[in-house]
Amino acid sequence: MIKAVVFDFGGVLFDWSPEYLYQTLIPDEAERRWFLQEVCNPAWNLQQDAGRSIAEAEAEKIAAFPQHETLIKAFYGQWPVMLKGALTDGVALLESLHAADIPLYGLTNWSAETYPYAEQHYPFLQRFRHVAVSGRLKLAKPDPAIYQHLLQHIGVAAEACVFIDDVLHNVEGARALGWHAIHHRSGPDTAAALRALGLSF
Repeated sequence: MIKAVVFDFGGVLFDWSPEYLYQTLIPDEAERRWFLQEVCNPAWNLQQDAGRSIAEAEAEKIAAFPQHETLIKAFYGQWPVMLKGALTDGVALLESLHAADIPLYGLTNWSAETYPYAEQHYPFLQRFRHVAVSGRLKLAKPDPAIYQHLLQHIGVAAEACVFIDDVLHNVEGARALGWHAIHHRSGPDTAAALRALGLSF
């Protein structure tokens, strides 16, 4: 019996992409692709999600790519531009589960320094009983320790939880620890998978 539903945020509840900022700052597609693959790339961003400070991250990149200092500083200096907004189908699913009194939790890879912006601007985050923010914990998915941390807050066995994430290796990380987990592609598909696990909402 499922006793808690755990949401990832980016790609499930939030539409976030560096493209939204850099398509303006670097109009040339090839140059922009190079910058986002070689300079401010996902692996670099994940280090901030795992607890490294923005100041340290910027200093490292500027030392390696001094000619791109302005563009590097824009990544976090204009970070809200990358957060386009909420994904309506994901939020609708969240609200349906909340209305059915199903306990909800969050598990997100997110910098501790940028997460407060989301807290201030998106009231639906108040639906969660607890949110495990990777940057605050200095742990990031799919590290087993971050899943175990959240389980301690939920207070039930892994088998009683279902985790929703759009990144397959994060889903697989949860499954390896005994969680039910859904690889999110759309709100309706995830809703159907949750009902197949016995949830009524």
